Amino acid sequence: QVQLVESGGRLVQAGGSLRLSCAASGRTFRRYAMGWFRQAPGKEREFVATISGSGGVTYYADSVKGRFTISRDNAKNTVDLQMNSLKPEDTAVYYCAADRISGRVHAPDYDYWGQGTQVTVSS
Repeated sequence: QVQLVESGGRLVQAGGSLRLSCAASGRTFRRYAMGWFRQAPGKEREFVATISGSGGVTYYADSVKGRFTISRDNAKNTVDLQMNSLKPEDTAVYYCAADRISGRVHAPDYDYWGQGTQVTVSS
């Protein structure tokens, strides 16, 4: 069982930066790949980024590649999402999720989810 709590979401101007963090409970954190997803009003939840259990492999959605960076600290049971050059279209609720299999990008494949944190980017 893994419990996830996101933090760091807030209102930010376009072009700005924001760092989201996700704290995980449990002693098996390093066994899970971690992902960030987002969901805007009226839209489906979409993949943003994922990182392997060791942190050695990352993968990004094309829409955020070069602007967002996912990282994890297995000693602290945290996974972060550094977001730079934010755009209004990045506005969404951001969720972190845990998956026992690495490299997957579909939300239904993930086993555990946090409650989400709101990111709003003003133009």
